[in-house]
Amino acid sequence: MAETENTAKLQLHGKEYDLPVLQPSAGPDVLDIRKLYGQAGVFTYDPGFTSTAACESAITYIDGEEGVLLHRGYPIDQLAAKSHYLEVCYLLLYGELPSATQIEDFETRVTMHTMLHEQMQYFFRGFRRDAHPMAVMVGVVGAMAAFYHDSTDINDPWQREVASIRLIAKMPTIAAWAYKYSVGQPFVYPRNDLDYAANFLHMCRAVPAEPYHVDPILARAMDRIFTLHADHEQNASTSTVRLASSSGANPFACIAAGIACLWGPAHGGANQACLEMLREIGTVDRIPEFIARAKDKSDPFRLMGFGHRVYKNFDPRATVMKESADEVLDLLGVENNPTLQVAKELERQALEDPYFADKKLFPNVDFYSGIILEAMGFPTSMFTPIFALSRTVGWISQWKEQLSDPALKIGRPRQLYTGATQRDYVEVEDR
Repeated sequence: MAETENTAKLQLHGKEYDLPVLQPSAGPDVLDIRKLYGQAGVFTYDPGFTSTAACESAITYIDGEEGVLLHRGYPIDQLAAKSHYLEVCYLLLYGELPSATQIEDFETRVTMHTMLHEQMQYFFRGFRRDAHPMAVMVGVVGAMAAFYHDSTDINDPWQREVASIRLIAKMPTIAAWAYKYSVGQPFVYPRNDLDYAANFLHMCRAVPAEPYHVDPILARAMDRIFTLHADHEQNASTSTVRLASSSGANPFACIAAGIACLWGPAHGGANQACLEMLREIGTVDRIPEFIARAKDKSDPFRLMGFGHRVYKNFDPRATVMKESADEVLDLLGVENNPTLQVAKELERQALEDPYFADKKLFPNVDFYSGIILEAMGFPTSMFTPIFALSRTVGWISQWKEQLSDPALKIGRPRQLYTGATQRDYVEVEDR
């Protein structure tokens, strides 16, 4: 980031103030208002922070108008097609693609940390069997600070590194055990001979009674889901992690806060909402009815999984995810699954309809990831935990970056106060 020679002029109450203009490596220029309150005694008002840069970051860049998503400068479609999740983790954490030696070392370190402390099993068994897996994940991840005391000092670079590896390594185990607990099956321990995605699928699907073989097509599809959700700039959960971190909270508490925020249906529940919509449609013959409702401005119904708040032309992640969805459906079939039949036909009809083309309501990554997870047999309650597992590396990368930022301050948003002004207390008998 560089400060340009230009400044913005603000005229207020008969006075003029110069606001420095900061120039990013990509994206629009940024007005620096850090001194505005001290100089002019005013705040800015920006609900949702949609026009406010709360941090400086070199990790992920999004251009929603052009459909661009870059991790450390690398396009997401290239990473999803040519790379794999742990290599993307390395890239996000350390800033560059690893050499063969570096990725081997990194993968080994992650693999050696996949097991959970044995006593953590009691945390799972303390929940009701019908507890939502996200509730379990929030509790268990937060509780890691009670077990891994040697990686909670945020001022120690080595402890930050150990915490980062532990969280990336153990999150699949936590998510898989949350699933196993919800369906009443015994926990399956991680295996060091499987890659990251295959290991997660094995922990979810294997049972002690018989061997389970992870199909490489399913493992590749899961790896792509992880990769395509690894980071997404300053979204709500990432901002939550940064805000929690700004207070000096330990890494496990910060990531638990991110998981809690992701749990919100407006953030992490999009693919679950998409599947629920497909089930509401029910059968292929009802698709025209729902498409007509989506076109009716007086009808509040919307097609979930189409269009995106950030991406205005197309979702760069969706093309790669569609390839995986097609591969998984070819492998597993859709003949006995009405929901998947509806999904395939809805995709076809929507893509051929000029209305959706004109409005740029394309199928997004949530539409295809939901289809894949449904085909794999995951209940919708597991969709957001898998999202949380995928996003962990993004949260950690943002957390580490913030801790090394010399401009770090504890987060303290201002407000536009509209309540009562000062008034005197009235005794109860006089009210």
